[in-house]
Formats: sequence, structure tokens, C-alpha cells
Amino acid sequence: MSINLPSNIQVAQRVHAIEPFRVMEMVKAAGEMRRSGIDVISMSVGEPDFTAPDIVAHAAMEAIKGGITQYTDSLGLRELREAISGHYASVHGLDIDPRRIVVTAGASAGLLLACAALVAEGDEVLMPDPCYPCNRHFVSSFGGKPVLVPASAEDRYQLSGAHVAANWNDRTRGVLVASPSNPTGTSMTPEQLRAMLAAVRERGGFAIIDEIYQGLSYDHQPVSALAIDEEVITVNSFSKYFSMTGWRLGWLVVPELLVPTFEKLAQNLFICAPTVAQQAALACFTPEALGIYEERRREFQRRRDFLVPALRELGFKVPVMPDGAFYVYADISALPHAQANDSTAFCWSVLKEAHVAIVPGDDFGFAAPSRHVRFSYATKLERIEEALGRLRRLLGR
Repeated sequence: MSINLPSNIQVAQRVHAIEPFRVMEMVKAAGEMRRSGIDVISMSVGEPDFTAPDIVAHAAMEAIKGGITQYTDSLGLRELREAISGHYASVHGLDIDPRRIVVTAGASAGLLLACAALVAEGDEVLMPDPCYPCNRHFVSSFGGKPVLVPASAEDRYQLSGAHVAANWNDRTRGVLVASPSNPTGTSMTPEQLRAMLAAVRERGGFAIIDEIYQGLSYDHQPVSALAIDEEVITVNSFSKYFSMTGWRLGWLVVPELLVPTFEKLAQNLFICAPTVAQQAALACFTPEALGIYEERRREFQRRRDFLVPALRELGFKVPVMPDGAFYVYADISALPHAQANDSTAFCWSVLKEAHVAIVPGDDFGFAAPSRHVRFSYATKLERIEEALGRLRRLLGR
């Protein structure tokens, strides 16, 4: 898209390094079809179909009614930081000092703060390919160079210690990984995480670990990177497990020595995270809310357990079972379809002919994106079943 500006205004060069977010083009096209009366099933957007439970919404309304809407401390409400600390203790058995917790305006703001603090002009940051596209753009925005390392199904599509050793050079400063991952839904095993962090630590680098989907883990108890190395920076969010996407609230856990750095950046870049959202989030840790979230987690698992075998039956290759988040990263190369070697064309065909919205692999990196598509199962099971029926008809299965 061209931008018409007065002749004396130039867009900063960093903008040109940021590619369009193609999933949003698919979402926009699906929306236009819906407005024209077509029933489109969305399996594209990474957003839970659940919203905040009533107890959380009620807490927000009470804050507004009570006039509790002014700025908070830049690091976040003390009570919320203590509640998050308590959550680490109950879920992971970790004793995290609340002073190390930085409440942010969503996980995106947390990643921006981490890159602002750690990435200098020309620094290289390793991340797996495929990965969430905005992660590499966060690095680019601060003058860094994201280095995408092809990761295979054998690696669970994750960065390994061997990858770090093979790709580290004089310009490398650290790694940015997500576990569970978008788009693959796969987590690092504890052994894989330990080996990767050890390889980074040996080289004096930083590790930023995105754990925003960790609450949505299905086959095992998730292991936070903080249980392995207290010097890592972890990113988390109220968007996914806690069903608060539009509330824009997340948090970081940072090493104690870096707290003043992050506080200074937060004060200047964001002032604070949304106050009403912080007040509402306190209710997320009540027994009532946690019971609701656990039932929702089990519902996501039911959807996964239906979708993956059904896709494999249709001819999609899913070589590793996704164990978290709500994504399936599937290989289309063996499908009986004219566009089975072009995931973008395939996704547009699926949208226009079957009225199902899925996402091509182009957004997520450069390792065989034309062979891969991402399904999101953040929609009702009956709609997923209908989507599979439409795909079956499209593929002649």
C-alpha cells in the first residue's frame, strides 16, 4: 500500500523493514464476505472465542463506578503484581518476587520494552522459523536484525541448543522464542529449553521467552523458563488463557538488576498499563474465575483432539501434535488440490470456495511457507466440524 505524504515528509526507514501482517488481510476479506451474507467460518485469528468471565467484567465496572481510573505505578498495581507472583507459586511452585514483575499494556508492549532494553543497532537476535511475525518486527524496530533459524518437526519447530551454537556470531546478542509457539502450538521440552538456555548463557547472551500460551497446555504440566534460569526475561499475557484480548494487559518477569531499566522505559513509553484492566485482572485469580479458565482449557483440548486427526484424515500432514495454544501448523503439499504447492493461493481458494478462513505460512517465516497453513481452533467445536465438512467436499474426500 502506497502512502501519499507531503514532499517534505519521509517515513522512517525502519517502517520499510516491517512486512504487512497477512493474516489481517484474510480477516478483512472474510469480514467483507460476511457482510455480503456469506457464512464464513473463521479459523484464522489467534483470539479465544471466550471473553472475560462475569466476575472479571464486574470488577472492571466497579472500578469505573468507583472512579478508580487514574494512572497506576509504571510497574503496575502492587496488588496485581502480588497476585501474579502468587499464581507462579501455585502453578509452577516458583517464588517470584513481585518487585520483578512489570505489568504491561499487553504482551506486545512487554516485548517492545524488552527489545528497547536489550537490542542495540546492528544486534542480531536468533529465533526459530516459523515464529510469530511481530516478534521479528519488534527486534527490527530497535535497529536489530532478527535471524530466523529453520526449525523442523524433529525440533518441535523450536530453537535448540545446537541451533544457538551453529548460528551465534560476534553480532549475536540473544534469542527470542515462544513456548508454546504461534503458529505451531508446540512447546519446548524441559530438556530442550534447558539446553538452549545453557547455550545462550555460555555466550553471555540474553533470552526473552514468550510464555503467553503456557496456560493453554494440554499434555503435560508446563515448565516456565524461570524454573531453569532466573536471568531470563519472560513475557506473559491476560489475553489467551485469561480471555482478555482487547483489554491490553500483560506482564514481564525480569532479573532484579534490570527492574530500574524497565521502570524507566515504561514510565517514558507507556506511563502505565490500563488501570481498569488491571483492576479487573485481580479477579482473574479468584477460585471462581480459575475454575472457568480450566474448563475453557479443557474445551480447547477437546477441539484439538478432534481437529488434528480429522486434518490428517483429509491428507494434511501434521508431523508433531501441538501441545499448547490453539493452533495447528499443517503441511498441504500432499493434498489433491491445484494449489497444494502455494499456501497463499490455497487459503484464498478455501476462503472463496469453502468459506473457511485459514492462514498461509507466509506470515511466519521463510522455511517452506508455501507448504504450510495455520488453523486456529479458537472457535466452537460444531463450527470446526462444519469447516472440516466443507474442506472434505472441496478436496473431494
